[in-house]
Amino acid sequence: MNSESYPGTLFVFSAPSGAGKTSLVKALLQNMDGIAVSVSHTTRAMRPGEENGVHYHFVDIPEFEKMVAGDAFLEHAKVFDNYYGTSRTGIEQQLALGMDVILEIDWQGAAQVRKLMPETVGVFILPPSRDALEQRLRGRGQDSDEIIARRMRDAQSESAHYHEFEYVVVNDDFDTALAELQAIVTCQRQRLPAQQWRYGKMIEGLLAQ
Repeated sequence: MNSESYPGTLFVFSAPSGAGKTSLVKALLQNMDGIAVSVSHTTRAMRPGEENGVHYHFVDIPEFEKMVAGDAFLEHAKVFDNYYGTSRTGIEQQLALGMDVILEIDWQGAAQVRKLMPETVGVFILPPSRDALEQRLRGRGQDSDEIIARRMRDAQSESAHYHEFEYVVVNDDFDTALAELQAIVTCQRQRLPAQQWRYGKMIEGLLAQ
C-alpha cells in the first residue's frame, strides 16, 4: 500500500426542508468512519450554542467578498440577506487525506460544485409524500401556517431536480433510509480504482505465475 491516502469522495446531499436530511447525515456520521461534513463559511451572526469552526466559519461580509473574488469557494449563495459558501481548499485538503466529505447544499449549489469537481456524487433525499412532509414541518412547532405553505411550495420546486443526482433515497422509514445511505458510501469505496490502490500488491500476488 502507498504511504499516501487514496482520495476520498465528495458527496452532495440535497433535500427539501423537512425531508430529514440533517438527522440522516448526523446518524450516518455516527455509524461510519472516514466521513465528515464540510463546515461552510457564513456572514450571519453566531447563534447561542454555536462554535466558530464547528458549526460554521463565521466571517464578515468584506472577508466573504474577498474570498469570492479570490475564487476560494466551490459554491456560494445569498440566503435571507446572509452569505454562505463552501471553501474549495478545505474540501480538497480533506479529500487528499482520504476522507469522504458531505456537502449539505441545495440543487443550485450542487450544480456549481459539479462544474468544478465533476467526480462529485450526488444524493437526493425525498419525503414519502406531500402529506408526510407537511406533517413533519408542522411537527417541528416552529413555523406559522404561512411559512409552512411557503416551505411546501419550495419543497415541490426543489424536489423537481431529483433526477440531476446519481442516487435517490426516500426517507419513509428512517432506519431503512440510513442503511441505504450507508450502502451508497460503501459502494463508492468499493469501486475499482480505490480497490486496486488498496489491494494492488495482494492482487499482483494472486495473479503471479
